[in-house]
Amino acid sequence: MNKDTKWLERTELLIKKDNIEKLQNTNVLIVGLGGVGSFAVEFLARSGIGKMTIVDGDVVDLSNINRQLPALQSTIGQSKAAILEQRIKDINPQIQLRSVNEFITPEKSEELISNDQYDYILDCIDSITPKLLLIKTASKLGIKIISSMGAGGKLDPSMIKYADISKTSICPFAYYVRKRLRYEGIHSGIMAVFSDETPIENSAKETDGTNFKRSYYGTCSYIPALFGLYMASWVIQDACGLFKPTKLCIPKKPKNTD
Repeated sequence: MNKDTKWLERTELLIKKDNIEKLQNTNVLIVGLGGVGSFAVEFLARSGIGKMTIVDGDVVDLSNINRQLPALQSTIGQSKAAILEQRIKDINPQIQLRSVNEFITPEKSEELISNDQYDYILDCIDSITPKLLLIKTASKLGIKIISSMGAGGKLDPSMIKYADISKTSICPFAYYVRKRLRYEGIHSGIMAVFSDETPIENSAKETDGTNFKRSYYGTCSYIPALFGLYMASWVIQDACGLFKPTKLCIPKKPKNTD
């Protein structure tokens, strides 16, 4: 291992040199840098991913501090994308990194994905409309994508799972994503991270509809981070040919759902 990659020595012991090289040649797009996406970015950067584009038009708010990696008292009002760009380059100065300080819109979605040859897309968006656009565009272009479902209203980390989008259950957010994707002719083939824990009652709050978001659930510090961990883990293992299909959850469909 040369001087520039000495910091990956422990990872190489685990997955071997050829897989380190695979990760260094992997190009990843992460959209959404909140509680899920910020931690996914961190885990991918520390794995040695060689090329990354991070996207979010938001700035740090006081309410982000309980769960988002870039959120500190000292960073309130600063761009999440800019903070993470600096952090990632401090982890791995050799990474090819592009930071986009914009929200995903219908006009921007296909343009963003078509700008580069991505191996993987991580959909860490918490609003239905831009999420659907990203998934639809990735599916159209044949790019592997993993999508985060609802991390809010949950407390039990043991109930987080991988599944094809068609096999997700309980999660209300996943229900709406499935339903809308079917209207677009997409019934399966999208990897998802979700929790089949029933959201805690009375933990939701309505919004003014800004940035396609009508409501949100209360969240704790660790569940969104674990969603990000699951997403990064899938990308790393899949890129190295180590992801085992037996890890997929195929839950029983509950009664009175679609």
